[in-house]
Amino acid sequence: MPSISIIGTRGYPSYYGGFETAVRKLAPYLVEKGWKVTVYGRPGSVLLDDPNRNALVNSRMSLGCEKKSLSTLSYGLTSSIDTAFRKPDVALVMNVANGFFLPLLKLRGIPTLVNVDGIEWEREKWNDLAKRIFISGARLTAKYATELVSDSWEIRRRWIEDFDRDSVFIPYGGDIPAFLPLEPGLTHRGYILYVARFVPENTVLEFLQAAPEIAESFPVVIVGSSGYGGPIEKQIRDLAGQNPNVRWLGHISDDKRLLSLWQHAGVYFHGHSVGGTNPTLVQAMAAGAPVVARDTAFNREVLDDGGVFCQADSTEIYTAIKRVFTDRSLQDVLIAKNLSRAKKEYNWRSVCEAYDAALRNTMELGSVSPRL
Repeated sequence: MPSISIIGTRGYPSYYGGFETAVRKLAPYLVEKGWKVTVYGRPGSVLLDDPNRNALVNSRMSLGCEKKSLSTLSYGLTSSIDTAFRKPDVALVMNVANGFFLPLLKLRGIPTLVNVDGIEWEREKWNDLAKRIFISGARLTAKYATELVSDSWEIRRRWIEDFDRDSVFIPYGGDIPAFLPLEPGLTHRGYILYVARFVPENTVLEFLQAAPEIAESFPVVIVGSSGYGGPIEKQIRDLAGQNPNVRWLGHISDDKRLLSLWQHAGVYFHGHSVGGTNPTLVQAMAAGAPVVARDTAFNREVLDDGGVFCQADSTEIYTAIKRVFTDRSLQDVLIAKNLSRAKKEYNWRSVCEAYDAALRNTMELGSVSPRL
């Protein structure tokens, strides 16, 4: 039975973000395929009493510093040290910030498959020091990882161009839900939905500038948080408090509730700009949401012709949202295209199969690669 450690997420099962969703799907699948699976997590972030939890997945808590600037590195360090001691057949590492610890894993003869995530050093939320840490982690990842995973073709192109390293393309998947009940107080196709972590590169500030004008005519529902409080959360709290047509639901960990919000939305605005194939966008497509998206190479790759695109400008955001929200025939066209694309290109079964194959190939490559 091959063994695997998964490093770099908040654990299994956790509902924090895209990595955690991927692990919730992947870890039980790998167990079914004969793997012995250990997922490293953070205390307080893992729902060990989750009724959907697969008991055969070993959820192992690591130690770290729960601060924005140190959390990823500190938890990655302790998880990597423990993995080096336990010596699984392969490690799946999420996020290039953990590239600093790949030499240790390689020294122990543990082959590594690294999901490089997005272009972290271009995210506006990070200060100069954090950006330097990410680019250094990326360089170490390029040097020491056995194999890489890119979740979009554009990310793959960037890594070939910037680091001379190719990668396996494996996107995220989405669940196509059955009909779900409406969130109380909302109507089918009767509201604008924004779902994101509150960081600048997700176009949250521009959307908030447009929100008062949008809310003059249409209800606005905002889902998400910064994870650490701060001025953006205060701005959203004030906006919702002053405008009865704006609702802030905070972070939602209930999958069915979030799927329902996408399924019934009149428009879902997707403002992510630097993250590759974004799990939120893929899930919105699979749930049947008409999408208005920020015009980026990543979003165009995922949506193809299934979305309406706009620049990161409050006037353009308002105009694009109004166009889709008031045109039911356009909504129907976008929904049909997105559902078809989600079924064909972005389904969890094929994603998990691709990871299984990549992990087995990484083990083979590691068995013939020299140590440091």
